[in-house]
Amino acid sequence: MGRTYIVEESVGQYLSNVNLQGKDFVSGLLIGQCSSQKDYVILAARTPPNEEQNENLKHPKAKLDNLDEEWATVHANQVSRMLPGGLLVLGVFIITTLEMANDFQNALRRLVFAVEKSMNKKRLWNFTEEEVSERVTLHICSSTKKIFCRTYDIHDPKSSAKPADWKYQNGLSASWLSLECTVHINIHIPLSATSVSYTLEKNTKNGLARWAKQIENGVYLINGQVKDEDCDLLEGQKKSSRGNAQATNHSFDVRVLTQLLLNSDHRSTATVQICSGSVNLKGAVKCRAYLHSNKPKVKDAVQAVKRDILNTVADRCEMLFEDLLLNEIPEKEDSEKEFHILPHRVFVPVPGSTVMLCDYKFGDESAEEIRAHFIEMLDHMIQIEDLEIAEEINTACLSSSVNTEASLDGTDDEQPKQPIKTTILVKIQHNIGVVAAFAVAVLAAGISFHYFSD
Repeated sequence: MGRTYIVEESVGQYLSNVNLQGKDFVSGLLIGQCSSQKDYVILAARTPPNEEQNENLKHPKAKLDNLDEEWATVHANQVSRMLPGGLLVLGVFIITTLEMANDFQNALRRLVFAVEKSMNKKRLWNFTEEEVSERVTLHICSSTKKIFCRTYDIHDPKSSAKPADWKYQNGLSASWLSLECTVHINIHIPLSATSVSYTLEKNTKNGLARWAKQIENGVYLINGQVKDEDCDLLEGQKKSSRGNAQATNHSFDVRVLTQLLLNSDHRSTATVQICSGSVNLKGAVKCRAYLHSNKPKVKDAVQAVKRDILNTVADRCEMLFEDLLLNEIPEKEDSEKEFHILPHRVFVPVPGSTVMLCDYKFGDESAEEIRAHFIEMLDHMIQIEDLEIAEEINTACLSSSVNTEASLDGTDDEQPKQPIKTTILVKIQHNIGVVAAFAVAVLAAGISFHYFSD
């Protein structure tokens, strides 16, 4: 028996209305959530056309062979940034004007593996052995309306296709649960002078990987309580007349406690490292995650929050580096300091759902530009008034320059020198032609949160 995919009815309407625009096929992404029993699909997003791709091919098979996997993976990476905790790219779809053939299935197989491989490279976390490793491929023939749904095990490159059930349901995510939390971070990342060949981005990612272990090993309080991971998240909720857990407010407050020191059975030693500088990220990371309401477990809720924390910090750092590269900002000389504002989160609701998707906004971007990006990536119309832009006023404290010869791993106890009203601030210092960095960051994400007091 194959897996079952419960699909929001609006997804079916969207797929039926996709206009091939004279092409033999179009492809896109399926977005939703995995569970041990079944998977949930709440959104489908067509991959935008690649303007550079040559579309003047005549033979249908040649067109299929020309399915641009690289372009599809770029789209998947962009969309994955827009997914809060708990949501994933579950697979891919293709809509064609032809009957099903082996060529289509082979193309879908290559595509789903390429998409998953590309997204895995950027993650600070790994899937657990207990998690579902199957991803879905959906083929729809526009002329016959036939649907072919199959899955592949992404952990097995030689896996064969398995049939799967595709069932529609109205209001699928209308009562999903939301989890909201704020995590205060202080991430110190030394930039080793012996790793000159490493880019600032690679150094930072390595440092974030060390910090990610703290997040993974933290203690998570849900509405102020530590709960057994195998307990039902809705345990203790009032029951409705139908016997289902009834939560008048589908929101949970999550607080994260991380260890300051190693366990007593581990030796703790200071590490002296020759550095050209460092990156220091400080601030409050506001996160949001969503979970289906069909007997969710505490461990699933905690996992979704963990991954949103890791994703949003990593994504913002990556976007900054992309922006610096795109604008070709030159290096400063004589250890001159350079300031950059990291993007903050913008949320937008999914119609008919409690779920909200997100994007990131740099300070010079307008609301119309963010709206256009949402429409391009997700192929769904949104209104500017639907955008929730996180613009909290925080105080960012700038620390002084680091010793250019050595850096001692430890906490930064220097006093603030200059208060700045901003959402996120990064200070980058260049030393001896090598990109070195200090960063003071206040990461913001969303403004309409409801927090429970202890």
